[in-house]
Amino acid sequence: MVYKNTVKARFLSRPNRFIAYAELNGETVTAHVKNTGRCRELLTSNADVILEKSENQSRKTPYDLVAVYKNGVLINMDSQAPNAVFGEWLKKTDFFGEISLVRPEFKYKNSRFDFYLEAGERKIFVETKGVTLEENGIVMFPDAPTERGVKHLKELCEAAEEGYEAYVFFIIQMEKCKYFTPNEKTHLEFADTLRHVAKKGVNVKAVCCNVSENSLEISDFAEIRL
Repeated sequence: MVYKNTVKARFLSRPNRFIAYAELNGETVTAHVKNTGRCRELLTSNADVILEKSENQSRKTPYDLVAVYKNGVLINMDSQAPNAVFGEWLKKTDFFGEISLVRPEFKYKNSRFDFYLEAGERKIFVETKGVTLEENGIVMFPDAPTERGVKHLKELCEAAEEGYEAYVFFIIQMEKCKYFTPNEKTHLEFADTLRHVAKKGVNVKAVCCNVSENSLEISDFAEIRL
């Protein structure tokens, strides 16, 4: 995916989940934060951030904050990006074979999975999760407790038991990592549920991305340690 009209700025503060202030060319500008997670380890004082200027000139927030540099590494933190890049990746990859149908936001029971795919006789559900939390090269999910994430895993497991193929893809929004692991310190229930559903037939995958100041795309599979 490609961002238009991106600029580098300096992060100043984040008064709430949705708004950030940044310094751009000596002036303070307001940006919409495209990630409602805590992101405390990313949005630190004076961090270099990437802003995308909105094409809607009447918006109260003229910019979107889409990425940040952490220790020299560019991390995309746009929570809408994982679905977008996964959708683009489906058009390029042969991972699922020859795909005949792609339906985003597909309702199943009490959940709405990110993708429903058909490839030959195969019927496949995919849930994507964006990963921005990194410590010493190890990437983790989630960065905050997510009951919704636990619910999705359990219903993926139900789908697998009913004969569907079920996948959870962790989209690592940075270029390199040592490995991916669930963040049991932050949400033990999610970590335990992920390990449980992996044993019950849910396929757990993680992929890194090529990241630039104006683009993001899936690159390689990453090691997983459950």
